[in-house]
Amino acid sequence: MAAKDFSRHQQGIIKRYYDNRESIDGERLSELVTNLYLSEGKKQEKFWKTAEDIMTRLKIPPERVRHVMASADPAILAEVVKDLQSGALP
Repeated sequence: MAAKDFSRHQQGIIKRYYDNRESIDGERLSELVTNLYLSEGKKQEKFWKTAEDIMTRLKIPPERVRHVMASADPAILAEVVKDLQSGALP
């Protein structure tokens, strides 16, 4: 859909969403840590894929993303979230 297909109000909502996308993704990543601790099987696989996508979008260094994904340990993902919140990661 082109921008012309949205009303001025809708365009404002969309703009604010993308302006705040980084903080939304950071919050979603922290929620995924909890979900990963509590889930198993196929659902857990889906959460890991989502976590990988979010980390890539947040521009986490690729080697760190690979390390987190290879370990499949929610505690290591929690360290990434901690570093994001403290400002240690961009």
